[in-house]
Amino acid sequence: MSKFVDLSHTIESGMITYKGLPAPVICDYLSREKSRDFYEAGTEFQIGKIEMVTNTGTYLDCPFHRFADGSDLAQIQPEQFADLPGIVIRHELSQGLAVDVDAFTQQDVRGRAVLVHTDWAQHWRTDQYFEDHPFLTANAAAYLVEQARHWSALILTILMTRAVARAPSIQHCWGQIF
Repeated sequence: MSKFVDLSHTIESGMITYKGLPAPVICDYLSREKSRDFYEAGTEFQIGKIEMVTNTGTYLDCPFHRFADGSDLAQIQPEQFADLPGIVIRHELSQGLAVDVDAFTQQDVRGRAVLVHTDWAQHWRTDQYFEDHPFLTANAAAYLVEQARHWSALILTILMTRAVARAPSIQHCWGQIF
C-alpha cells in the first residue's frame, strides 16, 4: 500500500513565500453572513477566494516554467511523479550547501522519486530561508538524470535554484526529465 507524505507548509494570506513575488491573498469571496442576503432562510454557505502566483508553496515545477517550449502541467501525467518508489537522501548542512554527486552514487536512485533532505525547513518564515540555500551541483543533476527518469518536485525546485543558473549544460538535463 502506498503512503503519501505531505511535505508542504501552510500558506497564509499575506505570507511572503518567495522574495520579490506578491504575497497570497486568501479571503472570502462570499461570506456565510453575506450569502444569507441571496438565499432562503436557513441557507448559507461560504465561497473562498485565493489569489496567488503559481510559485507559491509546494508545487510541481514543470519544464515550461524555465523553457518556452517545455512541457506544462497539463502535459505531465501524475504517474510521472506520484506513487513512485522513493528514497530520501540526507545532506547535513555542515557539509556545505552544495549537494554533489557523491550524495547519490552509493544509493540506488534509478526509477525512484528522490527527496534530498537538508533540514532547510528550519529556516521557514525567516529571512535566512531565502538566502544561500542548498542546491544540487551540475554533476549531481546530470547523474540523477542519467540514473532516473522520475524526480520529485523538490528535486526540481532545488535544481532550478542554482544548478541551472550556473551551468547552462544542465538545461539539457531538464528536458530529459519529462
